[in-house]
Amino acid sequence: MEFSAKSTAPAITASDWSGRFAFNDIITLLDVNRRHNLAESTSSNLQLGELLDLIDIESLRALPLGYGSAQGSMPLREAVSALTGVPPHRVLTTQGTALALFLLAFEVCGPGSEAVLTTPCFPPARDTLAACGVRIREVNLRFDEGYRIDVARIAGALSPATRLVSIASPQNPSGVCTSLQTIRSLLDVMAERAPEALLFVDETYREAVYGDSAPPASAAALDPRVVTGSSVSKAHGAPGLRVGWMTVPDDALRQRLMVAKMNVTLSGSPLDEALAASLLTNREVFLAPRRRMLATALDEVRQWLAAERGRLQWVQPDGGALCCVRLREDAFEEEAVSRFWAGLEEQDLQIAPGNWFGESLRIFRLGFGYMPHDCLIPALRAVSSHLDEVVTKRHQGGL
Repeated sequence: MEFSAKSTAPAITASDWSGRFAFNDIITLLDVNRRHNLAESTSSNLQLGELLDLIDIESLRALPLGYGSAQGSMPLREAVSALTGVPPHRVLTTQGTALALFLLAFEVCGPGSEAVLTTPCFPPARDTLAACGVRIREVNLRFDEGYRIDVARIAGALSPATRLVSIASPQNPSGVCTSLQTIRSLLDVMAERAPEALLFVDETYREAVYGDSAPPASAAALDPRVVTGSSVSKAHGAPGLRVGWMTVPDDALRQRLMVAKMNVTLSGSPLDEALAASLLTNREVFLAPRRRMLATALDEVRQWLAAERGRLQWVQPDGGALCCVRLREDAFEEEAVSRFWAGLEEQDLQIAPGNWFGESLRIFRLGFGYMPHDCLIPALRAVSSHLDEVVTKRHQGGL
């Protein structure tokens, strides 16, 4: 794996930002790749050659590179159908889950309406709503409660003006799943308090399970009010394809979202969708080794955190290549937390701070699936060494 800067473009800073979308430093992940990269949340990158080995190259040679279908290619929608248990006509392809988040904010909500969002969350889940003029009611999930969804607390944020409730399972940044039983309970209170609201469930990490574990069932076929989103970016390690999808039971809403998609992107890339369809059709070939790698990596993280329990706490994830870790208050005062973040670049370390996701800077997202195993262990050791330096500077008076 190559570890280097991805771009030499001038860095964007928040100090003079005036865009309609909120500025978030998570954008740096697109341009920087330090040696010890524990900030990424994907599984290891898929190589194009791995995918081409399973594809009839002659069929790709004959692929017309015109505009794609507005709804998405049928082979891709059929592959998503097999994943989610909904018929292909209920599937709308998108450029990653990020476009699905925008289309829902723009078309379902709109200026003046309300959305309920559980946080911490993937930044675009919040920022697309805000940019579209939606009033956001955040329900903060808590580290000390294992980031588990409390339906009663969400119910308190609902109102007749609510048009969208947005959750993720597994969550980003924690990797914590929400059971279908909990989702059913949430739908029950939505029917009472927010009868016009849809429930969006981001299932991007759903297939990123550990070892031989089976993925949890999709919520796609659970209820007509449920819209799900996912992509090949995280579990499958193919974010560069920029292929995602939504499952939308309501015919009228699906048409509205499709027209909105056409106005934003026209259509998806026929080549990208053809590759993604092949990837999903042969998904176990690619997912099985990644799941084994994730299981091994999670075990390494568990052992490392056991050794660091005097300085670090964590919420063990249910799925995904990520988890949340907290600097203990009894080990690091606020100035030490600041020193922790200030010194990462010197150690060639890259870690995702909690404030990217709406959390405290005492918490960070640890990505453990991106790097190969022989790079993960040195990266974790580098974090420990950095913590040693932070503590040493405290004992030296911060000098």
